[in-house]
Amino acid sequence: MYSDFNIHEFTQQLQNSCAKAQTKIFQKGDTITSYIKNRNQVCILKIGSADLVRYDVNGNKTIVETLKEGEVFGEIFFPVTTNNELFVIAKSKCEVVYFIYDEITEKCTRGCRFHEVLNSSLLKLVLNKTMAQNIRIELLTKRSIREKLQTYFTTLTKAGMSRTFLIPLSYTDLADYLSVDRSAMMRELKSLQEEGFISRDGNKVTLKY
Repeated sequence: MYSDFNIHEFTQQLQNSCAKAQTKIFQKGDTITSYIKNRNQVCILKIGSADLVRYDVNGNKTIVETLKEGEVFGEIFFPVTTNNELFVIAKSKCEVVYFIYDEITEKCTRGCRFHEVLNSSLLKLVLNKTMAQNIRIELLTKRSIREKLQTYFTTLTKAGMSRTFLIPLSYTDLADYLSVDRSAMMRELKSLQEEGFISRDGNKVTLKY
């Protein structure tokens, strides 16, 4: 991620300066937004955590992305082919800032200088999001449950700069995120532990490899 780009400062400036930005509060379990075609909405999760989820025709749930404070989401970052196919669900109380991408080229009703800052910052927003999505793609291209788990764990160690970390998901949600069967995933976790690749205490994991 870009170390010189502070998403929290950017969000605060957006709220204070731009008339086109809206802020909403959501409670745990609320639907923050659904992805629909031709809206190009950009959302910034200022406070809280959420999941981007997809339900197939049989009602099976897949967690496409986990979102934490300071992360960006919306249709502009994800091609939509079916209305209301993707939903962002609050995992805790959330504060979200919204704006429509197409509107940033229009003159702000306040004539705010921040629109200039917004335009210059959009590239960094998009590139940061692309980097995160590339990690997700790499994870899903792994063929086995073991490879998916090891790749996911490696990502968490790099993010936290430690070989010991907390899995930020329940095991049910982790299975949905990895697109695997939960029972099979738990068996693989047990095997990784028995073979000495990891140690595990609840959601706390330490890599041994």
